Amino acid sequence: MIRFILADLRRLWLGGAVVVLLVALATALGVAVTLQERSLRLGSARAADKFDLVVGAAGSETQLVLSSIFLQAAPLPLVDGSVLTRLYADPRVDWAAPVGFGDSFAGYPIVGTTTKLISSTTPGFAEGKMFALEGEAVLGAAVNLPLGAEIKPMHGTAETGGHTHAGPAYKVIGKLQPTGTPWDRAILVPIQAVWHVHGLGEEHGHEEEHHDGDGHDHAHEGEEHHEDGETHVEGEAAEHATPVAGTPAAQPAKPAFALGAASSAHIEEDHHGSIDPDAPVVETFGASTPGLPAILVKPKTIADAYRLRQEYRTGSTLGVFPGEVLTRLYATLGDAKMILSAVAAGSQGLVAAALVLVTVIHVGQRRRQIGALRAFGAPRLSVFTIVWLELFLLVALGIGIGFLIGLAVAQIGAQLFAAKSGVILPVGFTREDMRLALVFLGFAGILAAVPALLAYRQSPATALRA
Repeated sequence: MIRFILADLRRLWLGGAVVVLLVALATALGVAVTLQERSLRLGSARAADKFDLVVGAAGSETQLVLSSIFLQAAPLPLVDGSVLTRLYADPRVDWAAPVGFGDSFAGYPIVGTTTKLISSTTPGFAEGKMFALEGEAVLGAAVNLPLGAEIKPMHGTAETGGHTHAGPAYKVIGKLQPTGTPWDRAILVPIQAVWHVHGLGEEHGHEEEHHDGDGHDHAHEGEEHHEDGETHVEGEAAEHATPVAGTPAAQPAKPAFALGAASSAHIEEDHHGSIDPDAPVVETFGASTPGLPAILVKPKTIADAYRLRQEYRTGSTLGVFPGEVLTRLYATLGDAKMILSAVAAGSQGLVAAALVLVTVIHVGQRRRQIGALRAFGAPRLSVFTIVWLELFLLVALGIGIGFLIGLAVAQIGAQLFAAKSGVILPVGFTREDMRLALVFLGFAGILAAVPALLAYRQSPATALRA
């Protein structure tokens, strides 16, 4: 019987190939949608896993998370620098790290932050070391630049009409190991350098920092001193930072340091500064700390995380859990998946209907062959089995190929997404997919039974007279 089936399939190879191709394409569409949606959920959740709490200025929770954690280009209002000072001194906080952005180089975002954030969220260095001077930079694993390369920051991006800063330049001294997050595509520099490049903080970074006998730095304690002893008002950058809501001078937050912010009217255009490449990195923050797009916070306990989130959900600040924002995004993503899955199911239903029609016509054309088999003594069950197996094998083969095509398409999509965003999407089959495959095979068995029943009911005498 098996030889007869194989011989029949070889004789009708062109029609069989069409059946396999139709089934494979219909199956691949559904599989690709399922795998891509699942991998996007897992990949984005892993990317945000190390960031428990994000604090920023009042505004969109979703945009705050997308910009600060996933480094997506968008203008953000600034939260007052005093918020960072309070978080640094809060006993419920394990660490708090400012992030400042707005510049890029060769398509990679330049992110100002602290050594604490880098050491706490990455597995270490693949080569080189941590920045210790204002003019040094550390690369994410996916940044295609060598150690020693010079980086000239561009305000915004080339696509948004950004312009390159004339003076400052960073030197690459380290490259991090992969993390599978958007930070793999980031160029990390000291936060003070980002402030000084944009004319914030000290007088463009050229003033001499004074230390007392124990080495404590006073550059960020609220007063800045000239060498001649003249003292001027704390925080020159205060005029650029966002005032705290509720104060008499409170004004709407200004969208500065925004990723891709070349379109933000260049609010710092007249205040561009430069960096001192040999100045030591200072990570103590005082009253003169400029405004920030976001602060990434690691609470000591879960209870502390909820208290801090509630405490910073005020009229001027916003505290969010990245997981909550992602859950809402997943709901939207789930709705899109339902629509695409419905489209895939519709295409699969049309293919199934077409296959039934084709196979019924095919059985009708083979009436003489079926009648001859019955006349030579083949029982009804054997005829049923032959017709059923021929169609089932073709559909099962199409399902198998469709799963492989769907996997390949999802992997290609994941690679393109990772190259663009830095988020690694884990594409692969699970038990749920195996159950889906069994459902498809069960449906294939039912589909193949329709023409097989028609062949089973044929009378040999009637078939030979046709």
